[in-house]
Amino acid sequence: MSRTICRCPLWLAALLTPALLQAQRPATIAEAQRVLEPLVESYGVSRREGPVREEVLRQLPAWARPVVDTAGNLWVRAGSGDPLVIFVAHMDEIGFRVTGIRDDGQLLLAAEGGFFASLFEAEPALVHTGHGMVPGVLTPRDSGATRRAPGELRVDVGSGSRAATEALGIAPGATVTMPKEFVRLAGTRATGRSFDDRVGCAALLLALRRIDPLKLRHAVAFVWSVREEIGLEGASVAADALGLSAGRVHAIDTFVSSDAPLDPGNYAHAALGQGPVIRAYDNSYAAPPALVDSLRALATTARVPLQYGTTSGGNDGSEFAAWGVPNVAIGWPLRYAHSPAETIDLRDVVHLAEVVLLIVERW
Repeated sequence: MSRTICRCPLWLAALLTPALLQAQRPATIAEAQRVLEPLVESYGVSRREGPVREEVLRQLPAWARPVVDTAGNLWVRAGSGDPLVIFVAHMDEIGFRVTGIRDDGQLLLAAEGGFFASLFEAEPALVHTGHGMVPGVLTPRDSGATRRAPGELRVDVGSGSRAATEALGIAPGATVTMPKEFVRLAGTRATGRSFDDRVGCAALLLALRRIDPLKLRHAVAFVWSVREEIGLEGASVAADALGLSAGRVHAIDTFVSSDAPLDPGNYAHAALGQGPVIRAYDNSYAAPPALVDSLRALATTARVPLQYGTTSGGNDGSEFAAWGVPNVAIGWPLRYAHSPAETIDLRDVVHLAEVVLLIVERW
């Protein structure tokens, strides 16, 4: 047994199983990638999160007893006693919904989530139907003219007629995305689409692998939520189900950072690779300052990097506010949010899982 894995007597080392050893040590960059990559490459536009949920289920530890509620949220509970601490990471991603089919067979679209449609035009498309994926093209628009707004974004599957498109199994309600792939960049950086919020989903899985449910001092619940991008709908169902029983909630979601070459750094600046970020304030909620300070102190004592700041957007934890549940959302720095080229640092994924574990075991 390697001395770098276990600094203990040989008689004790012989008793340690691989699962126990994993529970003792923090995640590595390689493990974080193994957990995150298949999540990123699963498709799950809002209302169609099934493939992502199946991937989360596949990666849960053996002790977990998952439950799917009526909204489609996935729950894993552990421990007992107060306070009940909730972690929420959303499974859905931005994309489009088919609203109609033109006579020429092209698809009319509505955005699912907030993003700039111009980032997706003139790119390959995938139409997700009940029978599988149909390739297409997100058509270029007349965006060269400066005197009028560009036209509507459509998808051309090459059929040439409404009947031929319908014969492919495409109907209103189908979702549309771009093809995507997890790609490693130099060092510990990576790029892809839908890191928002597959990183949060991965961090919860990495933390769960290191939890001994029999040793928890209070109850915890991990929730992988649905329909965050179109209005925090899954989190609303979870909040109503728990009511006043929750003691604290932590939304684990993106910190949209200005840490990019052309961004001014005077707002929402959190450097990639410098650790996860407490979302002290965003458009949906202001975290209680005393809890922000307490969590920062805990991370400092544990020597886990943790930034804090303000950013835009909302988070699932804000849905618990109506029940008086304090929310301390924790993000991770993201460049180029809601684009085909979202960029992260895998070190932040590792440290985000460590912060979740700190909260579960020591806060």
